[in-house]
Formats: sequence, structure tokens, C-alpha cells
Amino acid sequence: MRSFGERSRRWPGVLALVLVLPLAGCATDSDPPDAAPPSSGSSGTSSGASGGTGGGTGTATAAPGTREQLRVDGDVRQYLLHRPASTPESSAADGPRPLVVAFHGRGADAAELRAKTRLEKAATARGMLVAFPEGLGHGWGAGAQATKQRPDPDLDVRFTEALVEHLVRTERADPERVYVAGFSNGGSMALRVAAERPGLLAGAASVSGQLPTGDAAVEPTGPVPVMVAYGADDPVRPLAGLPSPPPDPEEPILPTRSARDTAAAFAAAGGAGEPVTREEKGYDRTVWRLGTGAPGGDGDRRPDGTVRLLVVEDAGHTWPGSTVPPPEGFGPVSKALDATDTLLDFFADPGPGR
Repeated sequence: MRSFGERSRRWPGVLALVLVLPLAGCATDSDPPDAAPPSSGSSGTSSGASGGTGGGTGTATAAPGTREQLRVDGDVRQYLLHRPASTPESSAADGPRPLVVAFHGRGADAAELRAKTRLEKAATARGMLVAFPEGLGHGWGAGAQATKQRPDPDLDVRFTEALVEHLVRTERADPERVYVAGFSNGGSMALRVAAERPGLLAGAASVSGQLPTGDAAVEPTGPVPVMVAYGADDPVRPLAGLPSPPPDPEEPILPTRSARDTAAAFAAAGGAGEPVTREEKGYDRTVWRLGTGAPGGDGDRRPDGTVRLLVVEDAGHTWPGSTVPPPEGFGPVSKALDATDTLLDFFADPGPGR
């Protein structure tokens, strides 16, 4: 397998990042992070909560973890980092660790996503690093179109690349086992990274997030295992997509394709054949098996990787299995599926699953 540096040469914009990353690696040295996240939990200057669809208010009670900083493109970006526990006896033998980068929803923050998903507990128990980055203005540039609020539509993609490289260098993250996940707008952000930087990732998962379409369209460019989990009764961003979203005074809400079309786009980019759908207890699972020699592929992906769509019954714009009540109007939380364990299981084994 190629090294991280060899992979990075395939990514657009990485040469520009080279000038930035030396500063990024020193950010926490020159400006030490807080011991724990502040209550705002965000580096953004405007909450954007009034138009948020991520189920957050921009505030959350912080749990143990470290708040880190990274300078990218002239901005000091923040993220919460959770490391798997290790003993003095085991630390010397520890090898590179899988990394999950988890994006919060619009109007929310890293601490809110951590509380809703309990992702850091499940992932660190599996020996995985977890980074919860903070979006500017409590949101993410999940679409490819420039807006007044986000004049540089590629800023968050570059931030993700820089964050991954930083954690590979400083936290021994395994460049061959980097994963992204997210909820709502954060789910769409995870899908954008998977679509535009498939060589960066070993897998991606989105809960209640779809690919943008229209002027902000994002198209998958190569094979990568992807899981999309979606509530069948989502009242905020319907299962069938939101091709004509209502105007928003804070930040434009992006039009999206349906959850199935989102998954099918990744399947097509991965050279997949026809899907197989099965009814499970509380949800329907559709699986596309990725093919070998897909257009744009780099030839080193597992031939048994898949794209999966899980349509969850009796679920709204929510995180299945969460114990945190959703905001009013977001619909029910399914208990038939634990989205956190399901996506981590998928990352560990994205095989056929048929």
C-alpha cells in the first residue's frame, strides 16, 4: 500500500497546503488548547442556530477530552480529540491507530454530536482516535457553490485534509484507516469528502445527510465504501431529497438528491453492479458491491467493499439509537438500530454484508 505522502500527491490543492501545514503543526504549541471545551464549543462567530438542521443550539455540556487547534488557510480551527486509553505496558507496542473524523450538524457543535452519538466511547473502546472538528459558523461547506457566507466553498475540504495529515504526524493515525462520519449537514460534509477525496479515506458514513445537487452539486469521483443511514419519516430533509429548499436568511440550505440516489452515485463511481435489498428488523438495507477497476479508482481498494443504504423505519431527522431527545419537529428516534455501532462495524468490515 502507498504511504500517506504518496496518497497526498493525488489530492488537488495539497501542494498549496504544504505552506500552511508547518504552521498548523505548531498551532497547539504557540497557543495551548483549553483543558476542556468551552460551553460554546465552536470556533465560529455566528451561531446560525436559527436555521440549523443539525438538532443543536450551538451549545452543549462538555465531557472529558482535549480541545486542539490547527491553523489552516490563515484560520485557527478547533476540534475535540479523543484518544484510546493505553497503559504504559501497551503504549510501546501500539501501532498506528484508525481515525474517525466526525462532523456535527448545522447549528450544532462538536460537543453536541459527541453527546448525541457517544461515538468517542464506542470508537475509543475499539482503539480508534476520534476527532470532532468545529465548523465555522456552526456549519460546513458541504456544497461546491460559493455563497456570501462561504465565499471559498473548498475551505472545509482542505481543513479536513490538513486535519488528517496533522493527526497522522502527531497522533500516529493510520493513513490507511481514515474514516469520516457526520449528521445532517455534517453527514453531507462527510459525503463531500468521500466524493472528492476518495483516496484519502477507507470509508465514510452519513446519518440524515445527502449529496448536494443543483449549482452546489457534488459528484463522487472514485471508489470508496460508503454507508448512508436515513430516517424514513424525516420531516426536515425528506428521504426523497430536497430539490427546492426554502430560502434561509442566515445561510442557504442546499438542494439535495434523494438518499437512494446519493448512495447510487457512490455505487456507480465504484463500478458496482445491481443492488440487493433486504428487510431487517426496523430498517431496510440496500447493498451495492463495489467492483474492481472502477473508473477513477486507484486499484488498492478492497474488492469486497460496499455501498450501503439503510432506511430506518419510524425515524426522523435523528440519530438512530441516541438517548438524547431531538428538537421539536425533528421526528422520532429509532431504537431498532444503533447508528454508532453500525457505522463503526461498517468501517471495520465494509464487505458484501449480504
